[in-house]
Amino acid sequence: MTPLSTLGQFEIPVIAAGNGWRVVEKPWGMSVHNDPGADLVSLARRAPGTAGEFGIHPVHRLDRETSGVMILCTEREALRFFARQFEAGTVIKRYVAVLHGCMPTAPGDGEWSAWDWPLTAAAGGRRFPQGRGEMKECRTRFRVREVSRYYTMVECEPLSGRTHQIRRHARLAGHPVVGDQRYGSTRSIAHVREQCGFTRLALHAMEIRVVPPGEPRPVTFRSSAVPAELLELLFS
Repeated sequence: MTPLSTLGQFEIPVIAAGNGWRVVEKPWGMSVHNDPGADLVSLARRAPGTAGEFGIHPVHRLDRETSGVMILCTEREALRFFARQFEAGTVIKRYVAVLHGCMPTAPGDGEWSAWDWPLTAAAGGRRFPQGRGEMKECRTRFRVREVSRYYTMVECEPLSGRTHQIRRHARLAGHPVVGDQRYGSTRSIAHVREQCGFTRLALHAMEIRVVPPGEPRPVTFRSSAVPAELLELLFS
């Protein structure tokens, strides 16, 4: 992957590009647009060929703590084209996460299951991950990829769009995402930091499936690999 640009310790790889759009891989620890001068959009604006009149805009969001695949647009029509697909619910996003504990496996392992606890539209917290107030239907598909002595790696596909949906559903399932400062326990966060040197959220946006402008059918854009630190933690 060709780097889009660099900022301090961060390098932004470009997975794919077209007329007015780029698919990039956001590092963990970087805000998309809430840290002027040091966020993903600020960094992207410094790259050659992206400083046009329209600027550069994200089509969707990832939490600061989450790494992975994102779409950025440098032309208004490209942004509208992708945005219509998100509004229609036709975009497929898949994540990998390392969760605390060993999730049970059964014959047919690798089959999709689902978490379907209703959630509020706004974020929750450690004590009430489902949130407070009006609950809305919510569904996350998941399947187990690997189980180690202390952790489970899952592949997740959110089928609705609640804030922190995967993180909240994992917490409600009794298997919070490792390193989750908002929904995990302070004890577990301290343990993985001190004993494993793990300081991030173990959640990575692995792929996104959309129809690019000018293409007749959907294309899946994938991250180059599961981040090495997630694999190291899993088998630590």
